[in-house]
Amino acid sequence: MDLSPATAGAYGGKAADAYRKALSSAASAAAYAVLARSMARELLPDELRAAVRWAASVLRARLGWGAKERRTLVIRIQTGGGGREENLLFDAARTYLSCRLDPRAMRCLELTLSATRDDGGLRSWTKRLFIEPGDSTVDVFDGVDVFDGVEFLWSSVKKTNGGGGGNNKSKNGESGSAEFLLKLSFDAKHTDMAMERYVPFVMGAAEETRLRERSLMICMNEGRTWFRLHHHHPAMFDTLAMDPVLKQSIVADLDLFANRRDHYRRIGKAWKRGYLLYGPPGTVKSSLVAAMANHLRYNIYDLDLSHVQNTTLQWLLVTMSDKSILVIEDIDCCCDAMLREVDSKERKTPARACKEDGGGSSETSDGTPSPKRKSEITLSGLLNFIDGLWSTSGEERIIVFTTNYKDRLDPALLRPGRMDMHVYMGYCCWEAFKTLARNYFLVDDHPLFPEIQELLTAVQVTPAEVSEMLLRTNEPDVVLRGLTEFLIEKKQ
Repeated sequence: MDLSPATAGAYGGKAADAYRKALSSAASAAAYAVLARSMARELLPDELRAAVRWAASVLRARLGWGAKERRTLVIRIQTGGGGREENLLFDAARTYLSCRLDPRAMRCLELTLSATRDDGGLRSWTKRLFIEPGDSTVDVFDGVDVFDGVEFLWSSVKKTNGGGGGNNKSKNGESGSAEFLLKLSFDAKHTDMAMERYVPFVMGAAEETRLRERSLMICMNEGRTWFRLHHHHPAMFDTLAMDPVLKQSIVADLDLFANRRDHYRRIGKAWKRGYLLYGPPGTVKSSLVAAMANHLRYNIYDLDLSHVQNTTLQWLLVTMSDKSILVIEDIDCCCDAMLREVDSKERKTPARACKEDGGGSSETSDGTPSPKRKSEITLSGLLNFIDGLWSTSGEERIIVFTTNYKDRLDPALLRPGRMDMHVYMGYCCWEAFKTLARNYFLVDDHPLFPEIQELLTAVQVTPAEVSEMLLRTNEPDVVLRGLTEFLIEKKQ
Protein backbone atom coordinates (compact mmCIF):
# COMPACT_ATOMS: atom_id res chain seq x y z
CA MET A 1 0.00 0.00 0.00
CA ASP A 2 1.34 3.34 -1.00
CA LEU A 3 1.20 6.11 1.52
CA SER A 4 1.52 9.74 0.76
CA PRO A 5 3.84 11.83 2.90
CA ALA A 6 0.88 13.41 4.62
CA THR A 7 -0.65 10.02 5.48
CA ALA A 8 2.67 8.67 6.75
CA GLY A 9 3.08 11.72 8.92
CA ALA A 10 -0.37 11.23 10.42
CA TYR A 11 0.36 7.58 11.26
CA GLY A 12 3.72 8.56 12.81
CA GLY A 13 2.08 11.18 14.98
CA LYS A 14 -0.50 8.70 16.27
CA ALA A 15 2.24 6.17 17.08
CA ALA A 16 4.20 8.79 18.98
CA ASP A 17 1.10 9.78 20.95
CA ALA A 18 0.39 6.15 21.83
CA TYR A 19 4.00 5.69 22.93
CA ARG A 20 3.86 8.77 25.16
CA LYS A 21 0.59 7.58 26.71
CA ALA A 22 2.08 4.16 27.42
CA LEU A 23 5.09 5.76 29.10
CA SER A 24 2.83 8.00 31.14
CA SER A 25 0.69 5.04 32.23
CA ALA A 26 3.77 3.01 33.23
CA ALA A 27 5.17 5.94 35.21
CA SER A 28 1.83 6.40 36.98
CA ALA A 29 1.65 2.69 37.81
CA ALA A 30 5.20 2.76 39.21
CA ALA A 31 4.37 5.85 41.27
CA TYR A 32 1.23 4.19 42.64
CA ALA A 33 3.25 1.07 43.50
CA VAL A 34 5.84 3.13 45.39
CA LEU A 35 3.07 5.04 47.18
CA ALA A 36 1.29 1.80 48.11
CA ARG A 37 4.47 0.27 49.47
CA SER A 38 5.23 3.40 51.50
CA MET A 39 1.69 3.43 52.92
CA ALA A 40 2.01 -0.27 53.80
CA ARG A 41 5.22 0.45 55.68
CA GLU A 42 3.60 3.24 57.65
CA LEU A 43 0.15 1.78 58.33
CA LEU A 44 0.49 -2.02 58.53
CA PRO A 45 2.05 -3.64 61.62
CA ASP A 46 5.32 -5.52 61.09
CA GLU A 47 3.70 -8.81 62.13
CA LEU A 48 0.92 -8.45 59.53
CA ARG A 49 3.32 -7.54 56.74
CA ALA A 50 5.54 -10.49 57.62
CA ALA A 51 2.55 -12.84 57.61
CA VAL A 52 1.32 -11.53 54.24
CA ARG A 53 4.76 -11.82 52.67
CA TRP A 54 5.22 -15.34 54.01
CA ALA A 55 1.79 -16.44 52.73
CA ALA A 56 2.39 -14.89 49.31
CA SER A 57 5.79 -16.59 49.00
CA VAL A 58 4.37 -19.99 49.94
CA LEU A 59 1.46 -19.52 47.52
CA ARG A 60 3.79 -18.58 44.66
CA ALA A 61 5.98 -21.60 45.41
CA ARG A 62 3.00 -23.99 45.48
CA LEU A 63 1.28 -22.68 42.33
CA GLY A 64 4.40 -21.87 40.37
CA TRP A 65 3.46 -18.24 39.78
CA GLY A 66 6.28 -16.12 38.53
CA ALA A 67 8.60 -19.13 38.68
CA LYS A 68 12.30 -18.33 38.45
CA GLU A 69 15.36 -20.49 38.42
CA ARG A 70 16.06 -21.51 42.00
CA ARG A 71 19.00 -22.88 43.95
CA THR A 72 18.77 -24.99 47.10
CA LEU A 73 21.41 -25.69 49.76
CA VAL A 74 20.81 -28.83 51.80
CA ILE A 75 22.10 -28.84 55.40
CA ARG A 76 22.02 -32.34 56.91
CA ILE A 77 22.36 -33.77 60.37
CA GLN A 78 21.90 -37.41 61.37
CA THR A 79 20.91 -38.87 64.76
CA GLY A 80 20.64 -42.41 66.08
CA GLY A 81 22.95 -45.39 65.77
CA GLY A 82 26.40 -44.00 66.50
CA GLY A 83 25.12 -40.78 67.98
CA ARG A 84 24.63 -37.32 66.54
CA GLU A 85 26.58 -36.14 63.54
CA GLU A 86 27.89 -32.62 64.05
CA ASN A 87 27.06 -29.88 61.58
CA LEU A 88 27.89 -26.40 62.81
CA LEU A 89 25.76 -24.71 60.16
CA PHE A 90 22.70 -26.77 61.13
CA ASP A 91 23.04 -25.79 64.78
CA ALA A 92 23.70 -22.16 63.87
CA ALA A 93 20.64 -22.07 61.60
CA ARG A 94 18.42 -23.43 64.37
CA THR A 95 19.69 -20.80 66.78
CA TYR A 96 19.34 -18.03 64.20
CA LEU A 97 15.83 -18.98 63.09
CA SER A 98 14.69 -19.29 66.70
CA CYS A 99 15.17 -15.53 67.04
CA ARG A 100 13.46 -14.79 63.71
CA LEU A 101 10.33 -16.92 63.97
CA ASP A 102 7.07 -15.23 64.93
CA PRO A 103 4.67 -17.66 66.64
CA ARG A 104 1.76 -15.38 65.71
CA ALA A 105 2.47 -15.78 61.99
CA MET A 106 2.94 -19.58 61.82
CA ARG A 107 0.39 -22.30 62.45
CA CYS A 108 2.80 -24.83 64.00
CA LEU A 109 6.17 -24.48 65.73
CA GLU A 110 8.48 -26.74 67.68
CA LEU A 111 9.24 -25.46 71.20
CA THR A 112 12.14 -26.74 73.30
CA LEU A 113 13.33 -25.63 76.75
CA SER A 114 16.74 -26.35 78.22
CA ALA A 115 17.62 -25.79 81.87
CA THR A 116 20.93 -24.80 83.45
CA ARG A 117 21.83 -24.30 87.09
CA ASP A 118 24.33 -21.86 88.51
CA ASP A 119 26.59 -22.35 91.53
CA GLY A 120 23.79 -21.31 93.87
CA GLY A 121 21.40 -23.90 92.48
CA LEU A 122 19.20 -21.37 90.70
CA ARG A 123 17.69 -22.67 87.47
CA SER A 124 17.47 -20.65 84.28
CA TRP A 125 15.64 -21.60 81.09
CA THR A 126 16.57 -21.15 77.46
CA LYS A 127 13.69 -21.20 74.95
CA ARG A 128 14.07 -22.32 71.36
CA LEU A 129 11.47 -22.14 68.57
CA PHE A 130 11.88 -24.10 65.35
CA ILE A 131 9.89 -24.95 62.25
CA GLU A 132 8.28 -28.40 62.21
CA PRO A 133 9.27 -30.94 59.51
CA GLY A 134 7.26 -30.21 56.38
CA ASP A 135 6.89 -26.54 57.18
CA SER A 136 8.87 -23.52 55.97
CA THR A 137 9.55 -19.88 56.69
CA VAL A 138 10.85 -16.91 54.73
CA ASP A 139 13.75 -14.78 55.93
CA VAL A 140 14.45 -11.39 54.34
CA PHE A 141 18.09 -10.37 54.13
CA ASP A 142 19.75 -7.07 53.28
CA GLY A 143 16.55 -5.03 53.42
CA VAL A 144 15.07 -2.21 55.46
CA ASP A 145 11.87 -4.13 56.16
CA VAL A 146 9.91 -7.13 54.92
CA PHE A 147 9.06 -5.40 51.62
CA ASP A 148 12.73 -4.92 50.69
CA GLY A 149 15.72 -7.17 50.50
CA VAL A 150 16.28 -10.72 49.28
CA GLU A 151 14.06 -13.66 50.22
CA PHE A 152 15.57 -16.87 51.56
CA LEU A 153 13.20 -19.79 52.11
CA TRP A 154 14.03 -22.21 54.94
CA SER A 155 12.31 -25.62 54.89
CA SER A 156 12.53 -28.39 57.49
CA VAL A 157 12.54 -32.07 56.43
CA LYS A 158 12.87 -35.27 58.46
CA LYS A 159 13.81 -38.62 56.91
CA THR A 160 13.78 -41.95 58.74
CA ASN A 161 16.34 -44.59 57.74
CA GLY A 162 16.61 -48.25 58.66
CA GLY A 163 12.96 -49.33 58.82
CA GLY A 164 9.53 -47.80 58.92
CA GLY A 165 6.92 -47.41 61.57
CA GLY A 166 6.31 -44.81 64.16
CA ASN A 167 8.72 -46.36 66.66
CA ASN A 168 11.66 -45.86 64.25
CA LYS A 169 12.79 -49.53 64.51
CA SER A 170 14.73 -51.36 61.84
CA LYS A 171 13.94 -54.91 60.73
CA ASN A 172 16.45 -56.49 63.12
CA GLY A 173 14.88 -54.71 66.07
CA GLU A 174 17.53 -52.05 66.43
CA SER A 175 16.74 -48.40 66.35
CA GLY A 176 17.15 -46.80 62.95
CA SER A 177 18.62 -43.37 62.33
CA ALA A 178 16.77 -40.20 61.53
CA GLU A 179 18.13 -37.63 59.13
CA PHE A 180 17.09 -34.03 59.59
CA LEU A 181 17.44 -31.64 56.69
CA LEU A 182 17.27 -27.90 56.41
CA LYS A 183 16.79 -26.65 52.86
CA LEU A 184 17.78 -23.10 52.05
CA SER A 185 16.23 -21.96 48.74
CA PHE A 186 16.71 -18.71 46.85
CA ASP A 187 16.70 -17.25 43.35
CA ALA A 188 19.66 -18.38 41.28
CA LYS A 189 20.83 -14.80 40.74
CA HIS A 190 21.44 -14.50 44.49
CA THR A 191 23.79 -17.50 44.74
CA ASP A 192 26.90 -15.42 45.41
CA MET A 193 25.06 -13.42 48.06
CA ALA A 194 23.89 -16.61 49.77
CA MET A 195 27.34 -18.18 49.91
CA GLU A 196 29.47 -15.12 50.62
CA ARG A 197 27.18 -12.99 52.77
CA TYR A 198 24.03 -14.68 54.00
CA VAL A 199 25.51 -17.93 55.36
CA PRO A 200 28.32 -16.06 57.23
CA PHE A 201 25.66 -13.66 58.53
CA VAL A 202 23.63 -16.58 59.92
CA MET A 203 26.73 -18.03 61.61
CA GLY A 204 27.65 -14.65 63.13
CA ALA A 205 24.11 -13.93 64.35
CA ALA A 206 23.91 -17.38 65.98
CA GLU A 207 27.21 -16.79 67.75
CA GLU A 208 25.96 -13.44 69.07
CA THR A 209 22.83 -15.16 70.40
CA ARG A 210 24.87 -17.80 72.18
CA LEU A 211 27.07 -15.12 73.72
CA ARG A 212 24.03 -13.25 75.03
CA GLU A 213 22.61 -16.40 76.57
CA ARG A 214 25.77 -17.88 78.05
CA SER A 215 26.61 -17.64 81.74
CA LEU A 216 29.40 -15.16 82.32
CA MET A 217 32.45 -16.20 84.31
CA ILE A 218 34.79 -14.30 86.60
CA CYS A 219 38.24 -15.82 86.88
CA MET A 220 40.96 -15.28 89.47
CA ASN A 221 44.55 -16.44 89.29
CA GLU A 222 46.65 -18.52 91.65
CA GLY A 223 50.09 -19.15 90.28
CA ARG A 224 49.72 -20.12 86.61
CA THR A 225 46.11 -21.23 86.90
CA TRP A 226 42.78 -19.47 86.47
CA PHE A 227 39.93 -20.47 88.79
CA ARG A 228 36.47 -19.82 87.37
CA LEU A 229 33.20 -18.87 89.06
CA HIS A 230 29.89 -17.70 87.65
CA HIS A 231 29.66 -13.93 87.40
CA HIS A 232 26.38 -12.57 88.78
CA HIS A 233 27.17 -8.88 89.20
CA PRO A 234 23.95 -7.03 88.21
CA ALA A 235 25.58 -3.74 87.17
CA MET A 236 24.29 -2.37 83.85
CA PHE A 237 24.99 0.94 82.15
CA ASP A 238 21.36 1.98 82.62
CA THR A 239 21.72 1.74 86.41
CA LEU A 240 25.30 2.99 86.72
CA ALA A 241 25.62 6.20 88.73
CA MET A 242 27.92 8.36 86.62
CA ASP A 243 27.83 11.26 84.20
CA PRO A 244 25.45 10.26 81.35
CA VAL A 245 27.58 11.86 78.61
CA LEU A 246 30.67 9.99 79.79
CA LYS A 247 28.64 6.81 80.12
CA GLN A 248 27.37 7.09 76.56
CA SER A 249 30.86 7.73 75.20
CA ILE A 250 32.10 4.52 76.88
CA VAL A 251 29.21 2.48 75.47
CA ALA A 252 29.84 3.87 71.97
CA ASP A 253 33.54 3.08 72.24
CA LEU A 254 32.86 -0.49 73.39
CA ASP A 255 30.37 -1.11 70.59
CA LEU A 256 32.79 0.27 68.01
CA PHE A 257 35.58 -1.96 69.31
CA ALA A 258 33.43 -5.11 69.30
CA ASN A 259 32.44 -4.60 65.64
CA ARG A 260 35.89 -3.88 64.20
CA ARG A 261 37.47 -7.31 63.71
CA ASP A 262 38.11 -6.74 60.01
CA HIS A 263 39.39 -3.24 60.71
CA TYR A 264 42.02 -4.46 63.17
CA ARG A 265 43.12 -7.20 60.77
CA ARG A 266 43.36 -4.75 57.89
CA ILE A 267 45.58 -2.32 59.80
CA GLY A 268 47.70 -5.13 61.28
CA LYS A 269 47.03 -4.50 64.98
CA ALA A 270 46.03 -6.84 67.79
CA TRP A 271 42.28 -6.75 68.45
CA LYS A 272 42.45 -5.32 71.96
CA ARG A 273 41.71 -2.06 73.74
CA GLY A 274 42.85 -0.57 77.03
CA TYR A 275 40.90 1.49 79.56
CA LEU A 276 42.31 3.33 82.56
CA LEU A 277 39.71 4.01 85.26
CA TYR A 278 40.99 6.52 87.80
CA GLY A 279 39.49 8.62 90.53
CA PRO A 280 38.84 8.72 94.28
CA PRO A 281 37.85 5.56 96.17
CA GLY A 282 34.13 4.75 96.03
CA THR A 283 33.49 6.09 92.51
CA VAL A 284 32.06 2.82 91.06
CA LYS A 285 35.16 1.81 89.09
CA SER A 286 34.57 -1.89 89.80
CA SER A 287 30.88 -1.54 88.94
CA LEU A 288 31.84 0.00 85.61
CA VAL A 289 33.98 -3.05 84.82
CA ALA A 290 31.02 -5.33 85.62
CA ALA A 291 28.73 -3.19 83.44
CA MET A 292 31.22 -3.46 80.56
CA ALA A 293 31.26 -7.25 80.91
CA ASN A 294 27.46 -7.48 81.03
CA HIS A 295 27.10 -5.15 78.04
CA LEU A 296 29.54 -7.05 75.80
CA ARG A 297 28.87 -10.49 77.36
CA TYR A 298 32.59 -10.94 78.04
CA ASN A 299 34.14 -13.01 80.81
CA ILE A 300 36.21 -11.18 83.44
CA TYR A 301 39.77 -12.17 84.37
CA ASP A 302 40.74 -10.48 87.64
CA LEU A 303 44.54 -10.57 87.74
CA ASP A 304 46.21 -10.39 91.15
CA LEU A 305 49.87 -9.46 90.69
CA SER A 306 50.88 -10.72 94.15
CA HIS A 307 53.40 -13.55 93.97
CA VAL A 308 53.40 -13.43 90.15
CA GLN A 309 56.55 -13.41 88.03
CA ASN A 310 57.07 -12.15 84.50
CA THR A 311 57.06 -15.65 83.00
CA THR A 312 53.83 -16.48 84.85
CA LEU A 313 52.14 -13.51 83.17
CA GLN A 314 52.77 -15.00 79.74
CA TRP A 315 51.19 -18.30 80.70
CA LEU A 316 48.16 -16.58 82.23
CA LEU A 317 47.72 -14.53 79.07
CA VAL A 318 47.73 -17.47 76.64
CA THR A 319 45.22 -19.41 78.77
CA MET A 320 42.65 -16.59 78.68
CA SER A 321 39.67 -16.98 76.37
CA ASP A 322 38.79 -14.56 73.60
CA LYS A 323 35.99 -12.05 74.22
CA SER A 324 37.22 -11.29 77.72
CA ILE A 325 38.14 -8.41 80.01
CA LEU A 326 41.44 -8.50 81.89
CA VAL A 327 41.31 -6.36 85.04
CA ILE A 328 44.21 -5.24 87.23
CA GLU A 329 42.80 -3.27 90.13
CA ASP A 330 44.86 -0.70 92.02
CA ILE A 331 47.65 -0.89 89.47
CA ASP A 332 49.55 1.77 91.42
CA CYS A 333 50.14 -0.84 94.12
CA CYS A 334 52.48 -2.64 91.73
CA CYS A 335 55.45 -0.57 92.71
CA ASP A 336 57.43 -0.97 89.50
CA ALA A 337 54.56 0.70 87.67
CA MET A 338 54.80 3.71 90.00
CA LEU A 339 56.89 6.82 89.94
CA ARG A 340 59.37 7.47 92.71
CA GLU A 341 60.22 11.08 93.36
CA VAL A 342 63.98 11.42 93.39
CA ASP A 343 64.14 15.16 93.77
CA SER A 344 61.35 17.67 94.11
CA LYS A 345 63.01 19.71 91.36
CA GLU A 346 63.58 16.78 89.01
CA ARG A 347 61.13 14.81 86.95
CA LYS A 348 59.83 11.67 88.59
CA THR A 349 61.54 8.48 87.37
CA PRO A 350 60.27 4.92 87.48
CA ALA A 351 61.34 2.56 90.22
CA ARG A 352 63.25 -0.39 88.84
CA ALA A 353 62.72 -3.04 91.50
CA CYS A 354 59.60 -4.59 92.95
CA LYS A 355 60.46 -7.19 95.52
CA GLU A 356 59.70 -8.04 99.14
CA ASP A 357 59.21 -4.48 100.37
CA GLY A 358 56.21 -3.99 98.08
CA GLY A 359 56.22 -0.30 97.25
CA GLY A 360 53.40 2.20 97.01
CA SER A 361 50.00 1.66 98.53
CA SER A 362 46.59 2.68 97.36
CA GLU A 363 43.41 3.03 99.39
CA THR A 364 40.50 0.69 99.89
CA SER A 365 36.89 1.75 99.30
CA ASP A 366 36.64 3.18 102.82
CA GLY A 367 39.67 5.42 102.29
CA THR A 368 42.13 3.48 104.47
CA PRO A 369 45.53 2.47 103.03
CA SER A 370 45.51 -0.97 101.48
CA PRO A 371 48.23 -3.43 102.57
CA LYS A 372 51.42 -3.53 100.55
CA ARG A 373 51.73 -6.39 98.13
CA LYS A 374 54.63 -8.65 97.48
CA SER A 375 55.25 -8.66 93.74
CA GLU A 376 58.07 -9.72 91.45
CA ILE A 377 56.73 -8.00 88.36
CA THR A 378 58.96 -5.52 86.54
CA LEU A 379 57.71 -2.62 84.48
CA SER A 380 59.22 -4.19 81.38
CA GLY A 381 57.39 -7.46 82.06
CA LEU A 382 54.11 -5.66 82.58
CA LEU A 383 54.50 -3.66 79.35
CA ASN A 384 55.29 -6.80 77.36
CA PHE A 385 52.26 -8.45 78.92
CA ILE A 386 49.81 -5.82 77.73
CA ASP A 387 51.46 -4.67 74.51
CA GLY A 388 54.18 -7.11 73.46
CA LEU A 389 54.16 -10.11 71.14
CA TRP A 390 52.36 -12.22 73.72
CA SER A 391 49.42 -9.81 73.71
CA THR A 392 48.46 -11.10 70.24
CA SER A 393 47.77 -14.62 71.56
CA GLY A 394 44.00 -13.92 71.62
CA GLU A 395 41.37 -11.72 70.03
CA GLU A 396 38.69 -9.30 71.17
CA ARG A 397 40.21 -8.57 74.56
CA ILE A 398 39.87 -5.53 76.77
CA ILE A 399 42.46 -4.57 79.39
CA VAL A 400 41.33 -2.41 82.31
CA PHE A 401 43.56 -0.79 84.91
CA THR A 402 42.02 0.91 87.95
CA THR A 403 43.81 3.32 90.24
CA ASN A 404 43.09 6.00 92.78
CA TYR A 405 46.25 7.91 91.83
CA LYS A 406 46.88 8.31 88.12
CA ASP A 407 49.88 10.59 88.70
CA ARG A 408 51.78 7.75 90.39
CA LEU A 409 51.82 5.62 87.25
CA ASP A 410 54.70 5.49 84.81
CA PRO A 411 53.86 7.34 81.56
CA ALA A 412 54.89 4.26 79.57
CA LEU A 413 51.80 2.48 80.91
CA LEU A 414 49.45 5.27 79.89
CA ARG A 415 50.29 5.93 76.27
CA PRO A 416 47.75 5.15 73.48
CA GLY A 417 47.96 1.55 72.37
CA ARG A 418 48.20 0.44 75.99
CA MET A 419 45.60 2.54 77.76
CA ASP A 420 43.58 3.95 74.87
CA MET A 421 40.81 5.60 76.87
CA HIS A 422 41.35 7.34 80.21
CA VAL A 423 38.11 7.57 82.20
CA TYR A 424 37.93 9.83 85.22
CA MET A 425 35.47 8.46 87.76
CA GLY A 426 34.63 11.52 89.81
CA TYR A 427 32.37 12.47 92.68
CA CYS A 428 28.62 12.11 92.57
CA CYS A 429 27.04 14.65 90.23
CA TRP A 430 23.37 15.57 89.95
CA GLU A 431 22.69 13.20 87.04
CA ALA A 432 24.36 10.33 88.88
CA PHE A 433 22.22 11.02 91.96
CA LYS A 434 19.04 10.98 89.86
CA THR A 435 20.05 7.55 88.55
CA LEU A 436 20.53 6.30 92.11
CA ALA A 437 17.18 7.71 93.25
CA ARG A 438 15.46 6.02 90.33
CA ASN A 439 17.24 2.73 91.04
CA TYR A 440 16.41 2.67 94.75
CA PHE A 441 12.96 4.26 94.92
CA LEU A 442 11.64 4.57 91.33
CA VAL A 443 11.24 8.31 91.78
CA ASP A 444 12.17 10.99 89.24
CA ASP A 445 11.15 14.00 91.32
CA HIS A 446 10.82 15.01 94.97
CA PRO A 447 10.45 18.29 96.89
CA LEU A 448 13.97 17.85 98.33
CA PHE A 449 15.60 17.41 94.92
CA PRO A 450 16.38 21.13 94.33
CA GLU A 451 18.17 21.41 97.67
CA ILE A 452 20.10 18.17 97.08
CA GLN A 453 21.11 19.38 93.61
CA GLU A 454 22.48 22.61 95.05
CA LEU A 455 24.38 20.76 97.77
CA LEU A 456 25.95 18.30 95.31
CA THR A 457 27.54 21.21 93.44
CA ALA A 458 29.23 22.36 96.65
CA VAL A 459 30.11 19.05 98.34
CA GLN A 460 32.44 16.28 97.22
CA VAL A 461 30.66 13.03 97.95
CA THR A 462 31.16 9.69 96.20
CA PRO A 463 28.40 7.55 94.67
CA ALA A 464 29.28 4.87 97.24
CA GLU A 465 28.52 7.26 100.09
CA VAL A 466 25.22 8.30 98.55
CA SER A 467 24.27 4.66 97.94
CA GLU A 468 24.97 3.81 101.57
CA MET A 469 22.61 6.57 102.68
CA LEU A 470 19.87 5.41 100.31
CA LEU A 471 20.07 1.86 101.66
CA ARG A 472 19.13 2.79 105.22
CA THR A 473 15.36 2.51 104.79
CA ASN A 474 12.71 1.87 102.18
CA GLU A 475 11.01 5.22 102.82
CA PRO A 476 12.20 7.79 100.26
CA ASP A 477 11.10 10.79 102.37
CA VAL A 478 13.13 9.61 105.36
CA VAL A 479 16.16 8.70 103.28
CA LEU A 480 16.24 11.96 101.32
CA ARG A 481 15.92 14.02 104.50
CA GLY A 482 18.81 12.06 105.99
CA LEU A 483 20.88 12.54 102.83
CA THR A 484 20.18 16.28 102.88
CA GLU A 485 21.35 16.53 106.49
CA PHE A 486 24.45 14.47 105.63
CA LEU A 487 25.37 16.79 102.75
CA ILE A 488 24.79 19.91 104.87
CA GLU A 489 27.08 18.49 107.55
CA LYS A 490 29.82 17.73 104.99
CA LYS A 491 29.51 21.24 103.58
CA GLN A 492 30.18 22.74 107.01
